[in-house]
Amino acid sequence: MKILLTGATGYIGKRLLPSLINEGHEVICCVRDKNRFHPAILNSGGKVSVLEIDFLKDQPQNEFIKNIDAAYYLIHSIGANVSDFSKLEETSAKNFISLIDKTKVKQIIYLGGITNEEKLSMHLASRKNVEKILSASRIPVTTLRAGIIVGSGSASFEIIRDLVEKLPVMITPRWLNTKHHPIAIRNVIQYLTGVLLKEELFNRSFDIGGPDILTYKEMLLQFAEVRGLKRFIFTVPVMTPRLSSYWLYFVTSTSYKLAVNLVNSMKIEVIGKPNTLEKLLKIEPIAYKEAVRRAFSRTEQNEVLSSWKDSFISSSYDNKLSEQINVPSYGCFLDRREKEIKTSVGQVINNLWSIGGERGWYYANWLWGVRGFLDKLFGGVGLRRGRTNKQEIYSGDTLDFWRVLVADKPDRRLLLYAEMKLPGEAWLEFKVVEKNQKEYLHQTATFRPKGLLGRIYWYSVLPFHYFVFNGMAENIISFNKK
Repeated sequence: MKILLTGATGYIGKRLLPSLINEGHEVICCVRDKNRFHPAILNSGGKVSVLEIDFLKDQPQNEFIKNIDAAYYLIHSIGANVSDFSKLEETSAKNFISLIDKTKVKQIIYLGGITNEEKLSMHLASRKNVEKILSASRIPVTTLRAGIIVGSGSASFEIIRDLVEKLPVMITPRWLNTKHHPIAIRNVIQYLTGVLLKEELFNRSFDIGGPDILTYKEMLLQFAEVRGLKRFIFTVPVMTPRLSSYWLYFVTSTSYKLAVNLVNSMKIEVIGKPNTLEKLLKIEPIAYKEAVRRAFSRTEQNEVLSSWKDSFISSSYDNKLSEQINVPSYGCFLDRREKEIKTSVGQVINNLWSIGGERGWYYANWLWGVRGFLDKLFGGVGLRRGRTNKQEIYSGDTLDFWRVLVADKPDRRLLLYAEMKLPGEAWLEFKVVEKNQKEYLHQTATFRPKGLLGRIYWYSVLPFHYFVFNGMAENIISFNKK
């Protein structure tokens, strides 16, 4: 079958795509920026193609997708500003319908959120509105409504992990006593693939969840139990939504705008209504503790397929990567380093591809930590996002407070774009070049200031650049992990 997959670079989309390929489907992946699409997937042997498309803009009819059989709608704007994400989601849904309305598509599969309470958060109300828009089209829709998704790299998993790992004692807001219906990511993918083109499921909605109904407090404590940690949690009634958002923002790796949307949703009880879909599709529900164990197994084996942090919901930056790939030179400040490589070039490439996260930045990691802390104070992403994979980097990935623009091993080039709070824009580029029969590492930091404040910023940090950038380049060419 020919499947249209929206949100192909998102957390769910990256997990669903391999399953569709393994089942022999031809998949057309819709992405806003093809530079973020995982190149290894195109060479996986499956029939995968990429369609660059922005559903926030009006879409003309596309002959490329005229003969699709089914379409997955996985577009989500929870990371957008609180005031506008509902409008963005509505616009995306309407433009999606206008695009595929004239195709031969037989089914739309939509992954939404459980919305059984009368009073909903803006996020859950928006999810319900998208379902209404999709269901109003002529195309049959199958809606799967999920609660908290538990899996390696999921926002919920990473936030709970941050809280449990970092805080032996927690003074928490009272919404931690709200009941929720978590579901393992493996079960979510089973449901998404299981309902594909089953006519008896057309124009129907189903709540999907695991076997456990738990409060956030219970989820935190059970997570700690799986990890072998003793944790004490005390809830207080005085923590406002704003304070709760700041609490999540500073303790976890989430962005502030995502924290606000999450807190607003966490106050609402999210429990799925019973249905027969689980039995119909022969799905074995995975308990919360087992889902946590499996997530950690994936993390420890460095097999995390996707992470919410690689999505733009983890940052305050939301432009196309391709708009930043051409590093400017006019009106910019530069710091250039050239180091002769006297060791293995392969080892240097491996060092570059392992930069950030647990490995750090090869020199003065404590200064990088201070910069990350200051970034958090000013509303930035800080260093807590880390990286998804310890050895591999792909365009679109996050590296602490950087975004990967280019990760080209054959060309021996790595280009990063800063997502930290800055009075300007910053790039960091590494390239291994051959000159006079010798190999060199070229390292270039580029800063394009914005106004007088940007220039003051550059000169204020200039004294640190000699030590940090010079030391980093030296250690990249000499570091050898035994």
